[in-house]
Amino acid sequence: MNNTLTAVPGFRVGHITDLDAITGCTAVICPPHTVGGVDVRGGGPGTREVELLRPLYQVSEVTAVMLAGGSAFGLAAADGAMRYLEEHGLGYSTRMGFTVPIVPSAILFDLGIGNGTIRPDAAMGYAACAAATTDPVEQGSVGVGTGCQVCALRGSAYATKGGIGSAAIDLGNGLIVAALVAVNAVGEILDEQGKILAGLRDDVGGFMPIMEAFRLLPPPPVAAATVIGVVATNARLTKAEVNKVAQMAHDGLARAVRPAHTMYDGDTFFALASGVIPADVNLIGMYGAEAVTQAIRSGVRAAQSLGGVRACYTQG
Repeated sequence: MNNTLTAVPGFRVGHITDLDAITGCTAVICPPHTVGGVDVRGGGPGTREVELLRPLYQVSEVTAVMLAGGSAFGLAAADGAMRYLEEHGLGYSTRMGFTVPIVPSAILFDLGIGNGTIRPDAAMGYAACAAATTDPVEQGSVGVGTGCQVCALRGSAYATKGGIGSAAIDLGNGLIVAALVAVNAVGEILDEQGKILAGLRDDVGGFMPIMEAFRLLPPPPVAAATVIGVVATNARLTKAEVNKVAQMAHDGLARAVRPAHTMYDGDTFFALASGVIPADVNLIGMYGAEAVTQAIRSGVRAAQSLGGVRACYTQG
């Protein structure tokens, strides 16, 4: 059973992972005529092509979304995605006969793990698109999730490994909403009971509450974290409604990450609607948020220890 974003018909996801550098990128390729929206809440975002997704602007269709590590350098991965999509005739058709792929992108900071001089580039972005399939999405320390950390306030030795997670919810009558989230948060990740699942490690094998750490420790010198992701559905929504879904997606982030939307995070969510089944935007938004919460927890649970950063089930 597919319980990931590719459960939404027509969407494809591809990862490219560099385990030596501990970085990577993930492409989400959309069905034709998919409407896109975005909502940025973090204080340190890194994005590309987000303004055109606002309701006031002309272009509604999104060809693909690129999520990448590498901090701002990783935005170059979208260049490779555009080349791949153009070669395959995918994109916005202009009156002059050109096909222009619309590839909104967001990046996360993973330069502090592995080899920070190697970042996702156009070649990796192209390869991620070429690898995209409708198979269940691989989760954990892959693609954009490769270099993710949680609570790196005191450095990698005290952090917990983050990753990429996904979840899908079947709303009945063929209607599906799903999320794909890369978890690289300043804040700690909470489980279903509100306990710390992944967070800032202490010296005795447990976790130090991150809010207590912020009260007692010096703040990080730069913005170095984020949660970025996509909510996708086969609902038929307007551009304004899809932007509302992206906004509501952050509710799911705030349920699983404490604190969320700090000045050190670049929290950004895209929403994508392929326009097949009429649906109430409120329904899609509320279940989209729930899918985000599930995806965040799945991402850290599936993550593997890398680069000296221990996974959430690694003690001591």
